[in-house]
Amino acid sequence: MSFNIVVPDLGESVVEATVVRWLKKEGDPVSVGEPVMVLETEKVDLEVGAEKDGVLASIVQQDGADVKVGDVLGVIDEAANGKAAPTQVSAEKPAAQPVPTTPQAAPAPTPSTGESEAEPSKQATPVAQRVASDKNVDLTQVEPSKPGGRITKNDVERYVEAQQTPASTAPAKPAPSPAPAMQASTAAAPKPMPALVNGRGEERIKLSRRRRTIAQRLVEAQHSAAMLTTFNEIDMTGVMELRERRKEVFKERYGVSLGLSSFFVKAVIGALKYQPRLNAEIQGDEMILKHYYDIGIAVGAEDGLVVPVLRDADRMSFAEIEKAIKDYAKQATDGTLPIEALRGGTFTITNGGVFGSMMSTPILNPPQVGILGLHKIEQRPVVINGEIVIRQMMYVAVSYDHRIVDGREAVQFLVRIKELVEDPERLLIEG
Repeated sequence: MSFNIVVPDLGESVVEATVVRWLKKEGDPVSVGEPVMVLETEKVDLEVGAEKDGVLASIVQQDGADVKVGDVLGVIDEAANGKAAPTQVSAEKPAAQPVPTTPQAAPAPTPSTGESEAEPSKQATPVAQRVASDKNVDLTQVEPSKPGGRITKNDVERYVEAQQTPASTAPAKPAPSPAPAMQASTAAAPKPMPALVNGRGEERIKLSRRRRTIAQRLVEAQHSAAMLTTFNEIDMTGVMELRERRKEVFKERYGVSLGLSSFFVKAVIGALKYQPRLNAEIQGDEMILKHYYDIGIAVGAEDGLVVPVLRDADRMSFAEIEKAIKDYAKQATDGTLPIEALRGGTFTITNGGVFGSMMSTPILNPPQVGILGLHKIEQRPVVINGEIVIRQMMYVAVSYDHRIVDGREAVQFLVRIKELVEDPERLLIEG
């Protein structure tokens, strides 16, 4: 009996995906729950597992194919189960699989081949697997940048660059020795990629589904909302001193570092209670005010920004916020971020300061009507009580939908955040 592998429910408002890579080949045995392929959605990469024991009888959608929820990806043959599975498949298709014709020799290469292929797949992120496949890179030759971590896209690209240099400086060496032919072809594969256009090199790369969705959403946000941005600056000296005094005790007690995110999450909640329209959304000719606080935290991933959500953040402690953000960041890096973590959200915080940004205008994350942008903290001279002093200052920006949020409300919202962050004791009371 055969069983279809179909595109599962991809979550809220997500109906399409792209086949990144099959982890199994036709004829490979599969077990219940074992990942057989990877799908890329506009939010996360998903591993699709087998729901039955058997053999992958056929692959319907090849790598790079765009699919929708419910589409058939492949077929599992349930009858071919357990150790006899490869024999049954080879019996049905003797011409296509000449290797199993010697029954004693067939089992030996099967496990060794499976291990060598499955191991790098588990150690590499889905994006890294796709890049490695495009550039014909053997993942077993790539070392992760973090010891014990997963191989990322950057690791693969660094490996390709490293292979290009020796290939160009010593082209004559690989030729006389037939043994390293596979290594030579792997190293030489990236060389023909840049095409010459008017004497200049260009490389054509298909946008990933997530990057396409990000581009579409950003353009839609600018076209569908009356987006404006207002700025202010915050004296971070008090928070920085508090973190310095409490960081060791905090980490010892809660097992996580005390960062800046928790302060701003609490401050945003306090400001949203003061200006509730920034925690709303527009549906038709109605404005929906939300009396709960699901705060999205923008996290950089390999293939674009993702925004996991802190549910009911007003009920979370500083430690719970820091732990949740740390977990989300790790999951985004590993490519294991669940779709549930990306659903909804009433307001978003993005921090360009971690990349060195001094000032920027964040773009709305529809259907939300407000987003706070944080920036780099730098020592600057400021005037306090008639004296020039050096303080640790940060520029902040709030972008808002002018259709329901007026400039006065946006300015007051940002002023409230400034007041709360500059006075951490007040933040504990009002946040």
